[in-house]
Amino acid sequence: MKLKKFNFKIVNSTNDLAIKIIKNTDNKSGIVIAEKQKRGRGQYGKKWTSYKGNLFVSIFFQVSLVQLSIKDLTKVNCLLVKKLLSNFYKDKIMIKNPNDLLINNKKISGILQETLFKSGEKFIIVGIGINLIKSPTIKNYLTTNLFDLTGVKITPNNVILKLKKIYESFIPILSEFNIKNLNKNLK
Repeated sequence: MKLKKFNFKIVNSTNDLAIKIIKNTDNKSGIVIAEKQKRGRGQYGKKWTSYKGNLFVSIFFQVSLVQLSIKDLTKVNCLLVKKLLSNFYKDKIMIKNPNDLLINNKKISGILQETLFKSGEKFIIVGIGINLIKSPTIKNYLTTNLFDLTGVKITPNNVILKLKKIYESFIPILSEFNIKNLNKNLK
């Protein structure tokens, strides 16, 4: 399966744009990429700080045949992003439920999932933000970025290629996915 790429310089929110694409086109899957978001969103309506050079993408695809709950899909998406991050950082990466990834107890990534129904088909939108070169300041929440951790400046394009490949391999097997063997299934 190939995810169609939708590239933008500046958007309000990649998730909002993915929702518009689903509603207004016949695209069943895709990846919305932005260099900057003006109104990025996090969980529970929190603001997602979007510094240029960090990663802001939303992946959308049909999940009508998928038997997983949204909670289980969140776990799966966290593990897929953890797998992506492990390409760039070799030490421990933790998942903080429900949807944050931490390194050294500092947030490096967040995921915002939303669902949408169109013509009886269910879609999931997976918004992914990763601090590549700059960490936002969040009150009472430590943050980090890959550049500070590795000393290597990783470009969004490099990360997007790997992320796209991970999801293109995973989406076709999602309908027969077994949540009990989660870690084994994602190796």
